Amino acid sequence: MAHLAHYREAHPLPFVLTHWINLIAMVLLILTGFYIHFPLFENWMGVARGAHVFFGFVLFLNMLVRVVLAFFVKSSPYGGSREVQPDYKSFFPQKDNRHQFGAWIKYYLFLKKDHPLSAKYGVLQKLSYLAIPFLIIIMFFTGLCLWGPTQEYGLFAGLTDLVGGPMVMRIIHYYLMWVFILFTFIHAYLASIEGLAPLKIMFLRKESGGLTYDGTVHNIVGEDDTGEEDGHGH
Repeated sequence: MAHLAHYREAHPLPFVLTHWINLIAMVLLILTGFYIHFPLFENWMGVARGAHVFFGFVLFLNMLVRVVLAFFVKSSPYGGSREVQPDYKSFFPQKDNRHQFGAWIKYYLFLKKDHPLSAKYGVLQKLSYLAIPFLIIIMFFTGLCLWGPTQEYGLFAGLTDLVGGPMVMRIIHYYLMWVFILFTFIHAYLASIEGLAPLKIMFLRKESGGLTYDGTVHNIVGEDDTGEEDGHGH
């Protein structure tokens, strides 16, 4: 088998739930954002604005929950392993990420056939995942600068004046949406480049067999044909 096994320990259920809340909120924010920018139908603006604000809060609060859970919920830091540790450690440099930036670039561009032996998240994945909370915060605050009930508050009014007025703030908010759209496509690509196994975990909670990995020796140690072990069913 060419790829590491995919176990549920890599993506515990709380993180699967926050992942899908994130996705649903992002999709609806993008759709309502496009409608607000390009109103195609009459009499829907109120609904679109209300939904946009609601899911903006959902996205922001869900991000805070996910960050907090990272310190309390354990997950596997490696593919092909059931070893677990506090999840936040998976997003920072690990021994298995060293000197792999170039290798991951080549792999994603189909210039390298073999999957780099790495931690659960590759270098590019970690960089993008660490950037997303900051982008959500910026997006949330630029949205509050434009929302009627909050746009006159001192902090938000000051930020709007700082960037050059409401129109400039709208432009910033609008183009940040394109950053999220780009991230969504890149994330889908990075997550599915190995095939359907990662999607089976996230959609169906179904494990997939493959190579097994030992984080203590940082190497492949065997092969699991089924992806299921006695006593690990969920």
